[in-house]
Amino acid sequence: MNVVLTGASGFLGWRLAGDIHRKNDLSLSCILRRPESVPASKIFIVESLDAYTNLASSLAEQEIVVHVAAMAHVAMNDTDDLLSQFREVNVGGTLNLARQAAEAGVKRFIFISSIGVNGRTTALPFNERDQPSPQDPYAQSKWEAEQGLWEVERGTDMEVVIIRPPLVYGPNAPGNFGSLVRWVRKGVPLPLGAIHNKRSLVALDNLVDLIITCIDHPAAANQVFLAGDGQDVSTTELLRGVGRAMGKPARLIPVPAGMLMFGAGLLGKKAVAQRLLGSLQVDISKARNLLGWEPPLSVEEGLRRCFVSENEC
Repeated sequence: MNVVLTGASGFLGWRLAGDIHRKNDLSLSCILRRPESVPASKIFIVESLDAYTNLASSLAEQEIVVHVAAMAHVAMNDTDDLLSQFREVNVGGTLNLARQAAEAGVKRFIFISSIGVNGRTTALPFNERDQPSPQDPYAQSKWEAEQGLWEVERGTDMEVVIIRPPLVYGPNAPGNFGSLVRWVRKGVPLPLGAIHNKRSLVALDNLVDLIITCIDHPAAANQVFLAGDGQDVSTTELLRGVGRAMGKPARLIPVPAGMLMFGAGLLGKKAVAQRLLGSLQVDISKARNLLGWEPPLSVEEGLRRCFVSENEC
C-alpha cells in the first residue's frame, strides 16, 4: 500500500515516517518543503503547503495520505492577523491537499487535528460526540479544516479519518512538555506540588500506533477519534513521573491551585495557568471499541522512553 506523509521532519512526523517505512506492506513517500534526510522511499519537495501548491506529482498512484504538517506557532507583530495566518496553512493547505488527493484517486485521507477543537477544559471527559468549542486561533483553524474535509468526503469517493490528540510527549518533545522537562532538569522549585487536576496525554509511540492502525482499518473510514494513553494524571503526578523517569526528583512546593490561578490572573498568565491547573480529559472508548485499539504504552513507560538514551549514557 502506497502512503504519502506530510510533516515528516517534525516531532511526530519523523517518528511516524520511521515506523511506516519499516512495515513491509507499506511504501512511504514524503512531501517536504526542504530537502531532509527522512526514512522514505521517495521525497517530493514543494515550496509551500498552502491553498495554491500543485501536488499532483506527489499524489499520483498514492492510496493513503497522512497529513501531519501544520502551522502551530506564529511570530506576531502589531499588524498580524493570527487566525488568518493559521488558516493559510492549516485550512487552505489542508483542503488543497485533500481535493488534489481525491482527484488523484487517493482512497483515504488521515488528518491529525487537535483536542483543542473540543475545547480547553473539561468537567467530564471529551468524546467525539461533543459539540466542538475551539478557544484559540490554532484550534479554530483545525476545526475549520475538519469541516472542509467532510465537504470533500461528501463530494468524492475518498474516505476521511480525523484524529484529535491532546498534549503529545516523547523524546525531545517541543512545547509545554518540553518546558516541564527543562524545569525539572534544572532543579527549579515549582509551586505545583498540590495540584489535583486530571489531564489526558498521549505518548508519541501511542499516537503513532493509532495513526498506523487507521491507515487500513476498515472501521476507521469517515470517523473522528480522540487519542490518549487511557490514563489521566495531575500536573503534580506528571512532574513527579518526569523526575522519576529522568532520575532526578522534581522539586515541588505545595501551593493551593486557587492561589496560583489568582496570581496568574494578576500577571496576565491565566491561559498558561489553566494548562497547568485545569483538567482536560479525553475518552478513547471509541478507538478501543471500533478499532480494537489499545495504547501500547502506559504513562510510566512512555515517560521512561523519553529519557532512555540519556539514562544509558
